[in-house]
Amino acid sequence: MLRISNTVEVPDHEIEIHQIRAQGAGGQNVNKVASAVHLRFDIPASSLPEFYKERLLALSDQRISKDGVIVIKAQEHRTLELNKEDALNRLRELIRQAIQQRKARKPTKGSQRRRVDKKVKKGQTKALRGKVKL
Repeated sequence: MLRISNTVEVPDHEIEIHQIRAQGAGGQNVNKVASAVHLRFDIPASSLPEFYKERLLALSDQRISKDGVIVIKAQEHRTLELNKEDALNRLRELIRQAIQQRKARKPTKGSQRRRVDKKVKKGQTKALRGKVKL
């Protein structure tokens, strides 16, 4: 079970983990040992609450496909176990990031005043570009 919060957990059978060979330099070990991990998690078919699913699907993250499948590749560590743990941690953090409430931003009085002053100045500059009256 992958624990997301106190009330939300993802069962292991919803997460697909495949072993693959890691890319890049590494000598003989990288060529013969499948220590990298491909993690796949299908958002629409998961048992996550609807609120979580909506927020995840709304994210513009390159790891989420158009079908709503999260694909995470972990190949940083030398062992399969550490790469699995890394991929699961990254999935957990992605889900937590999606459900965080964003703080509503309110412009300050000073920033509003500066914006209006800038617009007025820009308008005056454009007005001076007109034809010269003789």
